[in-house]
Amino acid sequence: MGKATGLMKELSGKIGPLQFQQTKSGKVAVFVAPEVPDTPLRTKKQMEIRLAWGNLGAVYSQFHKTLKRSHEGLAAGTSDYNAFIKENTRMTCVYLKKSELANGGCVLAPYKISDGKLPSIYYDADDQGVLVTDIELGDLVIGEETTVSEFSVAVLTLNDDYEDGDQITFFYGVQMVEPGTGVPRAKIKGQKVKLDVSDDTLLWSCVTGLGFSTVDGYLGMNISIENGAAAWVHSREDEQGTLKVSSQKMNVDSSVLASYMGDAAFEASVQSYGGITNRKVFLRPDDETNVAQGIWYGGGSGTGGSTSGGNGGSSQGGNTGGNTGGNTGGGSGSVTPSTPKLTISRSGTGTSTVTVNGEGVSSGSEVAGGTEVTVSVTPAEGTTPTASLNGNSVTLTESEGVYTGSFSMPSGNATLVINSGGASGGGSGDMD
Repeated sequence: MGKATGLMKELSGKIGPLQFQQTKSGKVAVFVAPEVPDTPLRTKKQMEIRLAWGNLGAVYSQFHKTLKRSHEGLAAGTSDYNAFIKENTRMTCVYLKKSELANGGCVLAPYKISDGKLPSIYYDADDQGVLVTDIELGDLVIGEETTVSEFSVAVLTLNDDYEDGDQITFFYGVQMVEPGTGVPRAKIKGQKVKLDVSDDTLLWSCVTGLGFSTVDGYLGMNISIENGAAAWVHSREDEQGTLKVSSQKMNVDSSVLASYMGDAAFEASVQSYGGITNRKVFLRPDDETNVAQGIWYGGGSGTGGSTSGGNGGSSQGGNTGGNTGGNTGGGSGSVTPSTPKLTISRSGTGTSTVTVNGEGVSSGSEVAGGTEVTVSVTPAEGTTPTASLNGNSVTLTESEGVYTGSFSMPSGNATLVINSGGASGGGSGDMD
């Protein structure tokens, strides 16, 4: 078996059709690189996640930035949007087709919208389909003359988990199907009240009876929930700004939801993106047991050739020297990293995600050249985000407050810069 010296002992990467790989023993294996299909990799596991993210992003955007500080104890750099996606990616999988998402499709689902250590508010539909919580109101019958003070006294007196200054937020979503196109659409609105025993403001001037009515002595809705979704959230912020919040899921009653869940919905959705594809991979040998799959060049010294190479070795690496041999010699061509790295630089107070085939990508990740990379940005309020790759602008298109764009990964290392708008410092706020 031939030996390689000089340049050949350190080769790792690709030259033309040849793939070079160093093994643990220090040898260099050479393989003819297989043809890689133009179709991007889409395994079943990847598509399950990618397709679930589509509706999650659509639902989150319907909150119109009212889910501020909805999760306790988030790590630095993690937004409520990131937490929402992570919590729900595999909890309830809803699959929309590509054309439906492109046209603003959205299906309300029992997603978890907040997460924390305050006791959860329990709510369920009564015999008339009216959603009722476990928040006791006693003799208080909420009406047009009821004040925030009266409501607060009832809640604080009869429910041990609440304190003066706490906030109760109510979200309600309506599910629709667009006539003609059949595209599912949704709209979510939120309203809140801060418990204050000294506030004489009329309660229904702050909120409405939709989510703040008396039902058999408990807080509930004033209509039956039908083709919609609702949730109440209890939150608290102390003087130091530390957040406490209850963990809540949307309660959903919808004739639309079932048709976008399950195997049939997944199959229809995945076919709209081109189906499941499993790309071929390069052989990555660990030891000499795989020698039959390629050409091996042993380590050690050799007699070498000239700087321009010798007379050429055999296809099995037998003779010394040759076009690839020699201490200072070697064939023509360049050696590039087998997989370039993508560096991601973020600024601004908005949120952003970078994905490849539906999976999140962090700064410094290896991304194969030619792979489609997707950027999704929810900007700071009142701003327009920007993104650039190696100094060249990446086009971001807005849909329901979320900006998305994509680019093809270069063959070499690249830097993606995202500015989500707003000041560079962190932000705060409540669920308003």
